[in-house]
Parts: sequence; C-alpha cells; structure tokens
Amino acid sequence: MRESDSHALGEAVEVVNREGTSPVLLLCEHASSNIPARYNGLGLRDEDRLSHAAWDPGARAVALHMAQALDAPLVASRVSRLVYDCNRPPEAASAMPEKSELVAVPGNFGLSEAERQERADTVYVPFCTTVTEVIEARKKAGLQTVLVTMHSFTPVYFGKQRDVEIGILHDADSRLADAMLAEAPALPHRRVERNEPYGPADGVTHSLKLHGLAHGLANVMIEIRNDLVATPEQEEAMAEEMLTLLRPALAALAAEGGPDA
Repeated sequence: MRESDSHALGEAVEVVNREGTSPVLLLCEHASSNIPARYNGLGLRDEDRLSHAAWDPGARAVALHMAQALDAPLVASRVSRLVYDCNRPPEAASAMPEKSELVAVPGNFGLSEAERQERADTVYVPFCTTVTEVIEARKKAGLQTVLVTMHSFTPVYFGKQRDVEIGILHDADSRLADAMLAEAPALPHRRVERNEPYGPADGVTHSLKLHGLAHGLANVMIEIRNDLVATPEQEEAMAEEMLTLLRPALAALAAEGGPDA
C-alpha cells in the first residue's frame, strides 16, 4: 500500500487502498478531530478540540497499519464526531451531541432541523455512500468481505477507571467476535472483553447493523483503550496484536463456509 493509495473524497471521507483484496473492509468513523471552518470550532475550548470527545485517538493509525498488513481497504471519516458521529443515525441525539461526557459542545445547542440535515447530508451521507460503494464494488469483483470497525476509548470515563484494554463488540451477528475472542489467550498480557466498555444497548453498533448486517457481512467492532496507542510505536504494536486475533478468526470463518456465508 502506497501513500498514493489514500484518497480524500471531499472534506468528509477518505478511502485508503480501495482496491485491496483482503476479505477485511476496515472502517474508522471517528478518525479525525477536524472541525470544518463553517462550524466555528463548535464553540469548544482548545483543549477539548483534540480530546477523546472530538475523535478516537490512535484508531486511524492502527487501522492504517492493519490495512497495509492485510492489503485491506479502509474508509475513514475526515470530520470530528462532534460535528456528526458517523456511527449514529441522524435521528439520534448523540449524532450531534450537546455534551460528550464532561465536554459541553456549544455549537450543537439547539440545532434546527435544517442545521441537523445539513450535517447529515455533508458528513454522514458521503461516509455511508462511500462504504456502500466499496462493498458493492467488492461484490462485483467476487471478493468476500467482513466488516471491521476501529475505535478507541478513554481510560477514565466520568471519573471511573476502565480496566478493560480491548473490547470486541458485536450486535446480532457474533460470528467474527466469537472467533476473535477465542484467540484472546494469545494476548495473555491484555484484558480482552466482549461488548465492553460499550455494547449494543449503548447505541454503538449502528455501523455494524447498517454496513454489516444489512449487507449480510460478518462484522465486529474493535475498541482499544487509547493510553495503549499514545505513540507511533504503540500504534504499530497494537495493530500487530489486533492481527493476532483477527487473522486466525478469519481463517476459522472461512473454514465454516466463508466470512459472508
């Protein structure tokens, strides 16, 4: 995978290695802290613009390492989740939150229907359309596909320390999650848990349902505690750890009849 394999599609979305032939399609909905100028910084304090409230630190970097190692395509949002969270449907309040944990977002207070629609049209729709286009192109090319969405989470949430280090999340289809969790003993130094620190009841599996279940694709959401991906070296090492879980899981699914069977 070369640098030229990464293409920005407008300001909202980038596709890396579109022609990758791996069964894996990687998504990173919270890849960027960028707030387009028209939103005037959402009224955020400077320290909040780069905090975990605005994006998932380390998630895109880990996903890029995985894309290169697997020869997999990656679709990533280029806009902060505080402008629009591409892992939420437009009707969800959390798609454009007025508050994220302890961070108030003044630019999201009292949005009109027209303002909400503008954000959905310019951030969410391009992201979703691009994911669908990549999936459909892979189907036409005869490539099997599994969906893997990459995220990171803060070690301390509302003042409470989180002990989980790696979360393997799923919704109704747990095939890929089950197969990855079966490989967790290969990472004895990590605390790996199912549907932690979030799960379907928290509304975090929107992408899995929209882009995975709706297309009949095996799917999984990976959550990495962001203090474990705070440096380039940690990001690369964590990508290798995720591949330690993912590669044998893909082989197990293939042995059962294919990842999207």
